Amino acid sequence: MVRTSEGYDPLLRRPFSIHRVALLSSPTQLALLFTVVGRGTKWLAERGEGDMLDLLGPLGHGFEISSRALLLLAGGIGIAPLVALAEKGIADGAQVTLVLGAPKKAQLYPPHLLPAEAKLVVATEDGSVGRKGMVTDLLAELAPEADQIFACGPVSMYRAIAALIKGEKSVQVSMEVRMGCGFGGCYGCGIETKKGVKLVCQDGPVFDLKDIIW
Repeated sequence: MVRTSEGYDPLLRRPFSIHRVALLSSPTQLALLFTVVGRGTKWLAERGEGDMLDLLGPLGHGFEISSRALLLLAGGIGIAPLVALAEKGIADGAQVTLVLGAPKKAQLYPPHLLPAEAKLVVATEDGSVGRKGMVTDLLAELAPEADQIFACGPVSMYRAIAALIKGEKSVQVSMEVRMGCGFGGCYGCGIETKKGVKLVCQDGPVFDLKDIIW
């Protein structure tokens, strides 16, 4: 949770996924990836080297790797948490396939910044680079080789994955909702699951896809 001003306007912090962590650097370096969509992210984008940021975290529960063949599906800015996940999987000796999607070439995350050890598959909706279509269009082709599937993107993408997988494989998704406090105090980010109402900030943001009630 990041304060996006030098005072209290905007009042609420903004929630961000951890994009990358450099544990071996001194001090440890943390990277965030975001799109400018309002006053808060505009202010954050204008910060420069040497500026101080007020961060609260890490919070919640992230992805859990329990196998050796991983399929990662990134829809647009959904690539943000999946880079760190890919790096962790590779470091643990897993085979990682990363499907990177965007509406068009200009909106793609730079492929040269991705882990070289990951198998990269690119999809654009207009066909300007890679395969034409959505990342979910490639799921039937790639899912049989994966033991676990991880996804980050819009809810429509998760619905499509659920319809295709039908609970036959482990699928972990990172949910995005508006958050007030970020640590379970305001109860403003609840979602319906088969285990009752869960808070995205505290119980998530990562959930098992089959547990979510749409």
